[in-house]
Amino acid sequence: MRARVIDMSDTSEAKAALKKIGSDNAGIELMAPKAVFRTVKLSRVKPIAANILKQEMLSLGGEVATTYGAINQSVAETDVLILGTLKQYGLLIEKLKLHQFGLPQISQTLDQLLSNYDQSVFKLAFGKRTLGLGSRTIIMGILNVTPDSFSDGGSYPDVQTALARAKAMLEEGADIIDIGGESTRPGAAAVSAEEELARVLPVIEKLSQETGAIISIDTTKARVAREALAAGAQMVNDISGLRFDPDLPQVVAKAGVPVCLMHIKGIPRSMQAQPAYVDLLGEVIDYLSEGLAIAQKAGILHDKIIVDPGIGFGKTVDHNLEIFQRLRELKSLGCPILVGPSRKSLIGQILDLSVAQRLEGTAALVAAAIYAGADLVRVHDVKEMKRVAMMVDAIVRREKNGEAG
Repeated sequence: MRARVIDMSDTSEAKAALKKIGSDNAGIELMAPKAVFRTVKLSRVKPIAANILKQEMLSLGGEVATTYGAINQSVAETDVLILGTLKQYGLLIEKLKLHQFGLPQISQTLDQLLSNYDQSVFKLAFGKRTLGLGSRTIIMGILNVTPDSFSDGGSYPDVQTALARAKAMLEEGADIIDIGGESTRPGAAAVSAEEELARVLPVIEKLSQETGAIISIDTTKARVAREALAAGAQMVNDISGLRFDPDLPQVVAKAGVPVCLMHIKGIPRSMQAQPAYVDLLGEVIDYLSEGLAIAQKAGILHDKIIVDPGIGFGKTVDHNLEIFQRLRELKSLGCPILVGPSRKSLIGQILDLSVAQRLEGTAALVAAAIYAGADLVRVHDVKEMKRVAMMVDAIVRREKNGEAG
């Protein structure tokens, strides 16, 4: 006899493993949800609701952990960890609908959360073009038409050189060209909307006219986004997660274009001044959840939104590494995940290398991001990272065709 542990990340893998050992179809459907385990964290739950939740999950063979004071209700609120299989969650969700004390709302939250987490296929519409996400990683090529960006600032001082680089990235396999006219490196000073527009509009106009490229405008300003979209851009990439300019959500909603919401702690000028977190991933997800609420209120459709954890934006090296380890938790939001690790300072700090020498470090982070659930990667070195993405996609995005086990 041989024995080993098999990792089951979702029901499709469980079904493939069950099929491989010869289980019948009815048994596969019944048993697959029992093979996939999830841990869910709820915050600020009333003790009475937490205690009922615990009793119900225990009756199903699962577990619920709370703070000790929840037992005798000596605390006002408690965080809750729910541990169970998808089968147990399904039964729990139905049971909670019958209770009071906010438990039907918790039932609804759990149902949506687990559905979000297991979603792996998305479609993003850019005008008449649509990108399907899920079967392969989407490559976003970086084009900074700035004098002071940390990596390529000053590299494209005029329209022709910028246009040539954009076309080269398209040939190398970029799906989206992300054009920025204001540096967001740590310590960067803000620039006016007029200056930003003067930098980006000529490039967007030419690129739109001469190619069929999907163009993203990297900006936090409503005016810049509005004029860039009118000039031919089809997406907005906002490092502030719709926070810096209150008019930006309406601009995006009116245009009906995709938008990427990024997490940032503070502002670029001061974000790296000893950033600290109590619960890093919890705070990142809360910030992005609030951004989703802002978007919804403005009329931006959920299926138009991408989320980005903001590598290097108000985070230490350890914070960034933890995000890569736990990136999959962002799937709770039900949106495609974009990661921008290209040439970042954490590579330099770990490997003691200059910006120009960070290709291998970038490749490692791109591979780690895709393996952990990223749907899009934002990079400078398109040709090389396209190859990395294709290789990792061959591992993590292969069809679930019964190969598990």
